[in-house]
Amino acid sequence: MCGPHFCSMKITQDVRDYAAKHGIAEETAAIAQGLRETAEEFRKSGGEIYRRA
Repeated sequence: MCGPHFCSMKITQDVRDYAAKHGIAEETAAIAQGLRETAEEFRKSGGEIYRRA
């Protein structure tokens, strides 16, 4: 499922690259690590889903 702002194949490759870069063997561990980091960034940016551009 791909579109102009979403490509599942690219996301999968990004997860694999992230895991390799950070020495994480399992993709599920890489996903969990990435989600933690993204959640922290979200909180630091104010925690609002919709922001003005």
